[in-house]
Amino acid sequence: MQVINLFPSTVNITDLLSIRRQRVIQISVVTGCGLFASLLAARGITFDIFLVGILSLLLSAVLAYKRYVATSSYLLLSAMSSMLFALSATGAGVFDIAMLGYPGVIIFAALLGGVALFGTVLSLVLLQCIGLTWLIMHGVVAPHPPVLSWSHLLFVIVIFVVTGFSVFVLVQDIRRLMASLQREYTKVEQNRAHIQHLAHHDPLTNLPNRVMGERLFNEKLRESEESGLQLAVLFIDLDNFKPVNDALGHAAGDRFLQKISQTITDNLTANECLIRFGGDEFIVLAAQIKTRSQIENLCQNLIQWCSSEFEVLQTKIVVSGSIGVAQAPYDGVKFKQLCRKADIAMYEAKRNGRNRFEFYDVRFDEESDEKFSLIQRLRPAVQANALAVYYQPLIDLKTGNICALEALLRWPQEDGSMIFPDRFIPLAESSGLIDTLGAWVLNQACMFCAKQQQNGNSELSIAVNLSFAQFKDGNLPQIVKGALETSQLAPEHLELELTESILADDNGNVIQQLEQIKSLGVTFAIDDFGTGYSNLNYLRTFSAQKLKIDRIFINTLGFDEKDVPLVTAIISIAESLGMATVAEGIENEAALKKITEMGCDIGQGYYWSKPVPAEQIERLIEAQSPTNQR
Repeated sequence: MQVINLFPSTVNITDLLSIRRQRVIQISVVTGCGLFASLLAARGITFDIFLVGILSLLLSAVLAYKRYVATSSYLLLSAMSSMLFALSATGAGVFDIAMLGYPGVIIFAALLGGVALFGTVLSLVLLQCIGLTWLIMHGVVAPHPPVLSWSHLLFVIVIFVVTGFSVFVLVQDIRRLMASLQREYTKVEQNRAHIQHLAHHDPLTNLPNRVMGERLFNEKLRESEESGLQLAVLFIDLDNFKPVNDALGHAAGDRFLQKISQTITDNLTANECLIRFGGDEFIVLAAQIKTRSQIENLCQNLIQWCSSEFEVLQTKIVVSGSIGVAQAPYDGVKFKQLCRKADIAMYEAKRNGRNRFEFYDVRFDEESDEKFSLIQRLRPAVQANALAVYYQPLIDLKTGNICALEALLRWPQEDGSMIFPDRFIPLAESSGLIDTLGAWVLNQACMFCAKQQQNGNSELSIAVNLSFAQFKDGNLPQIVKGALETSQLAPEHLELELTESILADDNGNVIQQLEQIKSLGVTFAIDDFGTGYSNLNYLRTFSAQKLKIDRIFINTLGFDEKDVPLVTAIISIAESLGMATVAEGIENEAALKKITEMGCDIGQGYYWSKPVPAEQIERLIEAQSPTNQR
């Protein structure tokens, strides 16, 4: 059995049809009860009219119960209007007490329907009133003024009760609707406030983001200007944060950022605020600055807070922070302008050793302009193949012969000077030139090695360095395959050198490309081992053929024993994994002797040759050939 709540405590705005259905049933039942009470006192034709009215109301309630809401509404109102017309026509005409029921019918129409129902009922009522008046005036209907009795009072009470009930229900519906609208409005305002918060705050750390940061900057700048004081923008970049993500995963990195940002925020004063600029970059706005020493003290504190020990996933993590400082009004009064200058100063701090701070200086911009100029010159140079591939030999320490060459890129200048890769490779990566440049180097190196093999050096291999940026487009396997096919070089004679950071990246696309390249038969070497996190898991899961020991551990061998245990351990690890070891940076006899005694397989360094053009390396290869040695 379905129970209908006559007075719901809440109104669902989207459920108005259900409310209309309830109201039709309510009005039909209440009006029917009133008519039934009147029926007890009715006589003659009035009794018949009430009886027909009750039956019509009953039918209307049944239709509403079965969800024929529109039909039941029209039936209810037309039946009530017709009943009132009949009562008036058989009674005192337009002076009959039944006329008091018409306002109730009109109210019902407003309560139960829209414009169409209200307009229809109002028109019907007006037509009935006009028609009744015309009939009386033309003698068609003769009014019968009633004799006052208790039955008339009963009829009036019924009309007032039914009409009053409808007004009460209408007012209650309006109140509930207004309350519902108020609740919806409150929810909208809360959602709007939440959206505003999300738009102006970083979701990870809940710190103000760049947008909010600019607003805070303008407020603090205005306060500082009114006080005649300075505003400092401190740009913080966490040193060595990427290895944290590489070693522990991004979830740990995110948790670390939350902890370090909370530590800094807890220690800042009311005139200072922390903003997350993006990634591992933060900005501190320091207002009401009187002296430079205030900024220096704040920078020292920030460096100390950044280098605190944090425990994440049961691992103790320590990083450092490099900070660049720009001041308003001396370095500008625009947020983006000061952020750019503070960023430039921060990179100067990194270049000067990290874990320190630098104030912006106009000469930093000159260096930035130089980088921009370099990029503008690099693009046409790459397109014109104006760069050169130099080669450095790798020596088999058992035989003393050249067993491989490493291809190294150089950029010759018109004045005879040389620009080295550490200056232009980052620019090539950031400008999107690295793919073109990398493919060109790979093709040149493979063709040169194939040429040397044709000249009788069949066992010679070529090593080419890979940049992480070359993996971004996913085309590296096709580029490597194309270089091998063009040069006709056997895949096992191409060695690709990878840094630990490439292997550490958790992007599945990188690993997938490495596996595709490995399936071609190409070999791999891990470059600069020992300078990063040196995660042994990378060596275990990725089967490289060579491990290159960084030059910083080699160039002191023979003179200083401090690096001997570490180098010995690296060689032992490589041997246990079936990998050959390459010692980079051998520059003297003492280092060569020591590294040979330690069991290293291959050497590389200025002791034999610095990187030289193709013509010179060909002469070195020719000099060691069996014919020349005889």
